[in-house]
Amino acid sequence: MDILDRLEQGEELHPSQLAKLYEYDLLTLGEIADQKRKQLYGSKVFFNINRHINPSNICADVCKFCAFSASRKNPNPYEMNLDEILQIAQNAHNKGAKEVHIVSSHSPNYTYEWYMGMFQEIKKSFPDLHIKAMTAAEVDYFSRRFGKSYEEVLEDMAKNGVDSMPGGGAEIFNEEIRKIICQGKVKSNDWLKIHSIWHKMGRYSNATMLFGHIEQREHRIDHMLRLKQTQTTNKEGGFNAFIPLLYQKENNYLNVKQFPSAQEILKTIAIARILLDNIPHIKAYWATLGLNLALVAQEFGADDIDGTIEVESIQSRAGAKSASGIELEELIFKIKDAGFRAIERDSLYHEIKEY
Repeated sequence: MDILDRLEQGEELHPSQLAKLYEYDLLTLGEIADQKRKQLYGSKVFFNINRHINPSNICADVCKFCAFSASRKNPNPYEMNLDEILQIAQNAHNKGAKEVHIVSSHSPNYTYEWYMGMFQEIKKSFPDLHIKAMTAAEVDYFSRRFGKSYEEVLEDMAKNGVDSMPGGGAEIFNEEIRKIICQGKVKSNDWLKIHSIWHKMGRYSNATMLFGHIEQREHRIDHMLRLKQTQTTNKEGGFNAFIPLLYQKENNYLNVKQFPSAQEILKTIAIARILLDNIPHIKAYWATLGLNLALVAQEFGADDIDGTIEVESIQSRAGAKSASGIELEELIFKIKDAGFRAIERDSLYHEIKEY
């Protein structure tokens, strides 16, 4: 019996067995993934109007894949003050943004109180603006630096206005790979633990996977299965979306020579939709894939494309063509031109408007 049939019958398979899914023809995987996607969402493609804010690129950690943090590859350190961040939030709010996505470096300079005060001030000034902030890697850094438990950090985030968590910092869960690409960052089990605590608080988050660097296919499958298992234990909150982030190869220290083909990327997205039946959404993040491939991915299991972003600093430092975000009108046109329904959503996937 082949792998797909065994999956269909509910058999639990090892990552090494499931990695053989990559040996299937792309269109075979795509057809199955697309069928699952259509059963859930028909021809809808979700997006939101959002603004990314990255307060600083001065980082206590050195991850080999990162081109964002200030280093020899990016010798332009910066730090925003609270007034600058509030002005950005004001401008985004004026343009119709429903969400600010706040991810920073592991800053050795900002205090714990500064961060919590920032969230509080944004929420006080713009109570209808959803704050998606603080990766599990940042929570872990705060815990270690300021001597607080994960629970304390997460409760303070919620108390001061953070509504949901992004999925960053997951990279790839295999610890041997992590030792090479992000030594010193949150351990995989702790990343999962932090999200589980957040979920037990009735809150929602996303989950990412950085792929296309030095990991193997089996590592990607293992990563997905661990997310699936974590989601199984959620009784209240949970993961809204799984986001496979394509590694960007410029201005970092990994020196990867083999870059994934479009076929490999689409297979990864399709496999994610096939395996992750308890995570509602699969996001093809246009900032790493490029808009055209992200739209193609909507026919291979993805149902979300992220949003307008406005300013993107992390992926673009490593070569992605996403620095200026995308205009709402262009995003809607491209979604509809690809044959899909353009659905604006909020951060928790409640539908706002169809264009």
